Amino acid sequence: MAPLTTLAGLEYPGRVRFLRRNATEDTAAIEDDAVEIDTEQDTRSYTPSKGRPTPKRREVEAKRRGPVAPPPRTTREAMKRSRASKPAKEERKKAAAERRARMMAGDDKYLLPRDRGPVKAYVRDVVDSRRNLLGLFMPLAIVVFGALLVPYPQVQQIATMLTTFMLLGMIVEGFLNGRRITRQVREKFPKEDVKGRSIGWYAFVRASQIRKLRVPKPRVKPGDSV
Repeated sequence: MAPLTTLAGLEYPGRVRFLRRNATEDTAAIEDDAVEIDTEQDTRSYTPSKGRPTPKRREVEAKRRGPVAPPPRTTREAMKRSRASKPAKEERKKAAAERRARMMAGDDKYLLPRDRGPVKAYVRDVVDSRRNLLGLFMPLAIVVFGALLVPYPQVQQIATMLTTFMLLGMIVEGFLNGRRITRQVREKFPKEDVKGRSIGWYAFVRASQIRKLRVPKPRVKPGDSV
């Protein structure tokens, strides 16, 4: 082969080939790097299996409750199970009836938190010892509802006016009773932290209920001294 052209006074006997990778080598190197990266990612994100499926919530709750009896196969077996469970149902009914009776009698252990304590018991006695206009609140609502069903505008107007006057009277009576009862409670229990709004609202709600439906039941009659 003939010598190449001279560069800076030097002659090269053959064709010069620069050091570089061909396309095949570059592709192979990129694929090797990609395989290594994928292997590392798989190793990091791989979580070994527990060897058993994750239990469902229903299965866990069933294990906590214990084994469930299989359904009865015959009618006789179903009747036997019903007879066996009947005493337990009767006991639950008796316990519920006893709790209800003690709550109606005013036992603090069975009362709601809002009704507990000697202060609330005294407020109930003061409210129950008098007849209040607020006691007509629920019957008045029934009368108004019935008047709205009557197809006579005059009757509806009279019922509306009567209801308005009654409601105004109830509001005034409730406000005055709240102040009076709060003053009596502070005199009766000087060491107690008595909040006027709480006592007034409790007395208002108690007085607005029908006497037979009050819980607990009234311990005094109208006119009795407290």
